[in-house]
Amino acid sequence: MQFIVLKKNSLIFFSFIVLTIVASSIWLLTKKESVTTFHPSDKMREISIVTAEFKTTTKDGKEIEAYRWDPGTIYVEKDEKVLLRIYGVNGQEHPFIIEGTDIKGTVKKGEETAVELQFKEEGIYRLVCMSHPDKGSSGPMIANIIVD
Repeated sequence: MQFIVLKKNSLIFFSFIVLTIVASSIWLLTKKESVTTFHPSDKMREISIVTAEFKTTTKDGKEIEAYRWDPGTIYVEKDEKVLLRIYGVNGQEHPFIIEGTDIKGTVKKGEETAVELQFKEEGIYRLVCMSHPDKGSSGPMIANIIVD
């Protein structure tokens, strides 16, 4: 009969490796991630939006303006792979975030910014221009991404 002899240090090292793998697996499976990235070759739907500006003059001669995303509402399915193409038409640049995610970027006039999306949870995610987040800054420049 043959026996396997393990030294104390070998047993501790082996136990540490197994514990690390188990802990990492549990962490990855229970992590509440709202957006994941994916390989660009995967089939995905493309959605295009643009930056828009509205200008007018009031009766007293004051010029007012407002910036918007157009369209202002986008509908996507939960777990759907989407390539959001944002083209800068008005305004020099629009730094943006998508609330509830780690996604941020900048759209520049005459350029396209592409953002890969895949939402794991239903809800409303707001695309917010950080230069125009409210009325006081010629906004709000906010689009809703509705995930269901």
